[in-house]
Amino acid sequence: MNTKYPMALLGLLTILGCELLTVVSSNKTEALRIMENAPVIDGHNDLPWQLLSKFNNQLNEVNLHTLNDTHTNIPKLREGRVGGQFWAAYVPCETQGKDAVKRTLEQIDVVHRMCEAYPDTFLCVDTAQDIATAIRAKRVASLIGVEGGHSIDSSLGVLRTFYHLGVRYMTLTHSCNTPWADNWLVDTGSDPAKSNGLSEFGKNIILEMNRLGMMVDLAHVSAKTMKDALEVSKAPVIFSHSSAYKLCASARNVQDDVLRIVKEKKGLVMVNFYNDYVTCSSKANLSNVADHFDYIKNIAGYESVGFGGDYDGVPRVPEGLEDVSKYPDLVAELIRRGWTQVELEAALKDNLLRVFTEVEQTSLQMSSEKPKEVPINYQEIKSDCHTSYGYKLVDTSAAAHLHAAKGLLLMCLVYTLFH
Repeated sequence: MNTKYPMALLGLLTILGCELLTVVSSNKTEALRIMENAPVIDGHNDLPWQLLSKFNNQLNEVNLHTLNDTHTNIPKLREGRVGGQFWAAYVPCETQGKDAVKRTLEQIDVVHRMCEAYPDTFLCVDTAQDIATAIRAKRVASLIGVEGGHSIDSSLGVLRTFYHLGVRYMTLTHSCNTPWADNWLVDTGSDPAKSNGLSEFGKNIILEMNRLGMMVDLAHVSAKTMKDALEVSKAPVIFSHSSAYKLCASARNVQDDVLRIVKEKKGLVMVNFYNDYVTCSSKANLSNVADHFDYIKNIAGYESVGFGGDYDGVPRVPEGLEDVSKYPDLVAELIRRGWTQVELEAALKDNLLRVFTEVEQTSLQMSSEKPKEVPINYQEIKSDCHTSYGYKLVDTSAAAHLHAAKGLLLMCLVYTLFH
């Protein structure tokens, strides 16, 4: 038997395999080098929800150094070169009109307590400059995003209070309409449209967020709500955890026409890693996620793409991106695809810092404007859980009795005149 050619082929394959491993290793090394000075600022992580679900927010019951049944813990954050994280203050839609405000306050509180409990790891910040300061100090800049407009219970006062407590973005809806904004399920036919995008009160919410310096987050909203918000907002907006609709036709993703508006308005789409929004199936891999980065870069420019993993908020994530330690592997794949250091640094942190800075500058420009004060129409929120203090309501029963009395008096006068 002649073994000359099979042996030669085996040798060639071995050489090619070694070269491939060398390239992969080189890309990973380069990724880690870039992330040393440009660690990732991720737009959305649901660890606070895990703390509620597993420990009822009792931080003394958990050690974030050793927690191992979540996507996120301190060693994984360090390995993943995470320099900044927006922690989601999320409460489910079933709290709407009930205890949403209380529950959201508790989630805001647990983020602050994380920073207090682990001061060597987390630094709670609320400005773009403070993010940079935390990164230089090798701590995870920790910010708060409220995930769902139902959390403010249609109250401008609650919105302002959240801002003063450190909230720096609010997702306008979660997977339910608010009385003033339509959610993404409207586009699937699962929910009826209520406001045809944003109501007038919803538009005032946007402007008040602009005045405060709070970023407008359009993840989870309907396509019409996206376009209304992009038109109304005086500052750039973000999608804290959404991907490209063209690659996965989920209503949670961003369609091309909206991507082009995002580019025009200098906004930011932070790519979601949830399999169902990456491949529209239960399975996905790191390369599939990289496809979304490429696509958004091609349509909206590298200045409009970022990272929004949605870790600890989804039941499944792609192969190769199993937890927050894996960001460098994704960066290495983008390097393999030809992304430059400038483009990578932009996607990792500079795009978010730019948008946040522009939001802060817009707030300064609006500093002479008075706060929005006109409340939502009481009929929009009327329920057993809402009182009507402050509203000038007409007592319909009293008005009906008065109308009846006037009618009776008129009948008596007519009878007297003609009899």
